[in-house]
Amino acid sequence: MPQPAPAQNNYLRTVFVVSDGTGITAETFAHSVLAQFESARFRHIRLPFIDSVDKAADVATRIDAAFATDGQRPIVFSTLVNSEINTRVRQANGLFLDLFSTFVEPIEQELNIKSSHSIGRSHNAANTKQYQSRIEAINFSLAHDDGQYMKGLEQADVILVGVSRCGKTPTSLYLAMQYGVKAANVPLIPDDFERGGLPSAILPYRSKLFGLTIQPERLSEVRHERRPDSRYASLEQCRYEVAEAEKMMRRESIRWLSTTTKSIEEISTTVLQKIGLEGRFY
Repeated sequence: MPQPAPAQNNYLRTVFVVSDGTGITAETFAHSVLAQFESARFRHIRLPFIDSVDKAADVATRIDAAFATDGQRPIVFSTLVNSEINTRVRQANGLFLDLFSTFVEPIEQELNIKSSHSIGRSHNAANTKQYQSRIEAINFSLAHDDGQYMKGLEQADVILVGVSRCGKTPTSLYLAMQYGVKAANVPLIPDDFERGGLPSAILPYRSKLFGLTIQPERLSEVRHERRPDSRYASLEQCRYEVAEAEKMMRRESIRWLSTTTKSIEEISTTVLQKIGLEGRFY
């Protein structure tokens, strides 16, 4: 069989994430690794719940088809536990990166303990206390989104404040889903700026407050997607609200950061560190 020609830096390479579980862990790892190759382009395909040899054979067929179409070996990130299933998939023509053999086997040797090799172990915890805490945190964050419900804030681990559309809601939900953090969020609105003070409902919880801000130009873009050509989305209004919000956060000694160029993961990690929660939830 003739070998395919070397790929150019901007050539689209197919990436398969193959797992006997959800594949979320492997996909997150794959994104982190491939993000280091900025000049390359990747097409990601996640194939979860590969728990039989027949399914493995289908996966191998798809990998070979991608090789034939692209002219380059697909990159395959795998968290398959069953050796027979893993062997069948690896018969395909791809570059295989087996996360279990890379990490689990050296740890087995170091600890002198065999791992359980249980399928879907990382997402098989529906009855654990940690899982239940995450569900409770999600429900809490949904109920306390955008200041719509102000009772029960004493249960919050963190209360995010900032102008509308600066990233409070996605950050709250990510903290809840990923770490089990009960995160409420409360908007700072023009009425607050005119009064010159924080909403009264959050005043007793100053130690839990964390502020998010954003560049006015970016805020205007985001708001235009929601309410095109409105005063709410105008650059003038965005500049006013951001300036007043930052002034209030400085005056009230609220820790804060700009979300303009940061990912949800970066924002959430910073919040955990600044509020002092990272040791509790990691």
